[in-house]
Amino acid sequence: MDMTNEEYSRYVAGLAKPSPLWKDLIWAFLVGGSICTLGQGLGDLYQSWGLDKTDAGTAVSVTLIFLSAFFTALGWFDKLAQHAGAGTLVPITGFANAVASPALEFKSEGLVLGVGARMFIIAGPVIVYGLVASVIYGVILVLMGG
Repeated sequence: MDMTNEEYSRYVAGLAKPSPLWKDLIWAFLVGGSICTLGQGLGDLYQSWGLDKTDAGTAVSVTLIFLSAFFTALGWFDKLAQHAGAGTLVPITGFANAVASPALEFKSEGLVLGVGARMFIIAGPVIVYGLVASVIYGVILVLMGG
């Protein structure tokens, strides 16, 4: 079956299921908002236990990262992400999932060559580009006298 690129594009477009944009937006908003609300509630709780605002923020981050990795291990995070989309990816929970998922997937290859080598397969480029960008922005700030 010979098809041009244009014919193939029309063929694929005819088979593709339309994305329910408003439903996706609402799910992302509700789930992302719920995660942020949970974080705010945890921050308030940790402050009521005597932590200052900075330490409470650190404790919130650690708690959300732990919960995300734990729910990833149980298979719950991916099920939620199927409905919530970017609502689970934008907060810190998405980054924790991006690290935990490959670690769990490659654990059969061993701790070093499996978990250790593959854990940052998705999140690694984000870390590298984030560090490089922060260095470049820092140099620019110093050169501008900031």
